[in-house]
Order: sequence, then structure tokens, then C-alpha cells
Amino acid sequence: GEANAGKRLTVLRAIDKLDRLGQSGVRALLAEGRKDESGDFTRGAELRKDQIESVLNIFGMPVQVVRQNPDGSGGVSDLDTIEYLRTLFDNPTYQAGLNELADIAALTSSAAYGADSKRPPRIIIDTAVVRGLEYYTGPVYEVDLTFDIKDEAGRPVRFGSVAAGGRYDGLIARFRGEPVPATGFSIGVSRLTAALQHLGKIESRPEPGPVVVTVFPDIPIAHYQRLVARLRDAEYAPGKKVRAELYLGDGKFAAQMKYADKRGSPCVVIQGGNEKATGEIQIKDLILGAEIAGVSKERDDYLKNQAQAQFAVAEDKLVDAVREVLARHDVKWS
Repeated sequence: GEANAGKRLTVLRAIDKLDRLGQSGVRALLAEGRKDESGDFTRGAELRKDQIESVLNIFGMPVQVVRQNPDGSGGVSDLDTIEYLRTLFDNPTYQAGLNELADIAALTSSAAYGADSKRPPRIIIDTAVVRGLEYYTGPVYEVDLTFDIKDEAGRPVRFGSVAAGGRYDGLIARFRGEPVPATGFSIGVSRLTAALQHLGKIESRPEPGPVVVTVFPDIPIAHYQRLVARLRDAEYAPGKKVRAELYLGDGKFAAQMKYADKRGSPCVVIQGGNEKATGEIQIKDLILGAEIAGVSKERDDYLKNQAQAQFAVAEDKLVDAVREVLARHDVKWS
């Protein structure tokens, strides 16, 4: 009941640490508590020994029953697993949870995704899956990658779950004041991206940042907005789109350059009062600038590189000049 809600949450959070702490660490968290390597103490759920054993019997490892068919075939059976779990406790809440799992197992099997279907299972009932967030009120799930992934040295790489979620009946009601039962999930974008990169499905090179248009206080911001719009309008040309944005932070020029560098911008557009008076724009190639920063300062080579790294063009040649820099470094956006 609600009187035990706090203790129930403590138990779930302890079980959620099974992969990291192992059974001994979780056992301590289910009992009086656990002190970690730094000396910090985490208070436990203070369960009795028999209660701890009961919890670990169900959640301490995946419980899966293998069915043997008369023809010699067989495999993991979710329905048989649930029937076995029914024999462990007669608690009404526990049995109601198993009823929900049985319904899910029947649906996934009929859709040929479950462990009881004739195809290799893509969805299985796993009692070791526990979500620690307290707003879940029903089934929870995690999405794992089942195919082999190896690093550059040929060693197997495990990424863990790449998505997870569950049923929450009361979460939306906290904000709307009315019951809205729902199911949701979140995706671990970083893990999934890393896995896809290892598989060669996506490039490991990060997406280039946008061209940044810098601003100066003596020129109306609307003028710079028109420069950004001109670059973005170039997107109509196939394979030559220009991703651009207007700098909106601290007006100091050094801060603007630092921002562009952090964004991974290939180049920046500079037009202060002097350039505006002559109808020119400065284009600063940040990629080339970074490359020549550590090379020889031999005068002729240095001046040549500097001339390429930052140059002036007529204002009406802005798009062509930016495209020239992008082509120089093969910068493309997806």
C-alpha cells in the first residue's frame, strides 16, 4: 500500500543497480545499507533476510523457463515463465502484475515478436529489468542491441540499453489535473549513435556547424539578419545549401569567435562599420586558420595562407565566397 511506497521505491532503486553493484551490493542496499568506496553511506530498505531472498529470487537474475516440445524443438517460453513465477508468491498485487505480463506475452506472440512465437524472439519477459523512476505504475521495458558490435581492435563492445520506458498512469495528471494513462520511452541518443558508428551505418565525423554571421553594435541587427537570410536562401541549389545563423550572445568580437569555434563553424562572416562603408565583407576560414596556426611561420607561406584564411569580397559576392570556403574543405550538411 501507500504506507510502503517509500520502501518499495528504495527496493526498486536497489535492484536497478544490480548490473553495477552485483548481488552483494544490492543485498546490502536491501538490508541496512551500503558504504561505497568514498565512504558515503546509502541507507537501505531494511528488509528482513527472508524478504531479501524472495526479492533476489525474482529480480536477482533473469528468470526464464525453457519449453521442450514433443518434436524435440524448444526454447524460452514467456507464458511458461509467468506460470512458474505465479508459484513463488500469492500476493494479490504480484499476481495482478503477472496477469498484465501474460497479456503482453500473448500479444507479442500473436504478432510473431514474442518468445512463444515460431520466429526468434524480439520481445521477451525479463524479471531482471527494473526501472528506478517512481512514476511508473505498470510494465517497464528496455531496448537492447542484440547483434554483435566490435571496436577497431575486433573486441566485442556492449552498449547496454539504448531505450527504455514504461507505463505511467499518474504522471500527466500532475500537470493537467485529470487522469491520462500513458506509456512512453526515451532513447539514449549517445549510445545509439556510438553503436551505429561502430557498425558503419553513420559517419563518425561530427556534423559541421553553421556559418556564423558576427554582429557589431554600430550596424542595425536587421542588416545582419538579411545576410543570414541571403545565405539560407542559397539552399535552393541542390548540394550547395548553406546552413547559417546569427550570433545573439555577448557583443564582444572575441566571444563571437569563441562561440563559432565551439559550434564547429567552417567560417564566419564579418562586416563592421569600415567594411560596410566600402561595401565589403570579410570571410574568415576557421578550418584553415586552425591548420596554419601550428605550422612554420616562413614569411611567404605564412602570408599566402593568411590571405586564404581571411579575405574580403564585395557584399553581393557573399554566397559565392562562403561556398568557396565550404568547397575547399568539402563541408556538407545532411
